[in-house]
Formats: sequence, structure tokens, C-alpha cells
Amino acid sequence: MARRNQKAKGKVTGSSGRFGCRYGRFIRKRVVEVETVEKAAHACPRCDHTTVHRVGTGIWECRKCGFKFAGGAYAPQTPSLRVALRTIERAIETQE
Repeated sequence: MARRNQKAKGKVTGSSGRFGCRYGRFIRKRVVEVETVEKAAHACPRCDHTTVHRVGTGIWECRKCGFKFAGGAYAPQTPSLRVALRTIERAIETQE
């Protein structure tokens, strides 16, 4: 008789697996989403290398050029910053 490997029950939780069954499914899911964005490789605004890492809450630093800058708490560029940059680019284009 052949043996079968037992499959995991439910979805693999990733980094929020450390919470076990506590705090509820959706809160653990949000934690996974935030931590994947936080730990992902981000591009440096100065040298364009993907070497930016989070130093503290809202503080980001490039490992290559040493450029330290303020950003969002969990991502170097917040959605509102992207909107502001687009508005500035449009204003510069219309002046030319």
C-alpha cells in the first residue's frame, strides 16, 4: 500500500504564522500584506538600485549609496506621494 503525503489544512500564513490561531484571520492577513511590502526590495530615489531597506518607522536608507530619506511607515513611497509627484511633473510640463 502506497503512502500519501498529508496536505496542509488551510492556507499557509507566511510571516503571521507566529501568531498561531490568535487575533483573527483578517488581521493576520493584513499583517502579512504589510510585512511583504515592508521587506520587499525597493528602488533608491538617488541611485536607482534596489537596495533600500527600512531603518525605523518612516526612515529608509539605501545600502549602496547611503542615502537616507523619510517615507511611509511601511513603504518608501506612499500613494499620496505618488499623486503629488505626478502633479508636480504635470505642472513642470505645462510651464515648458
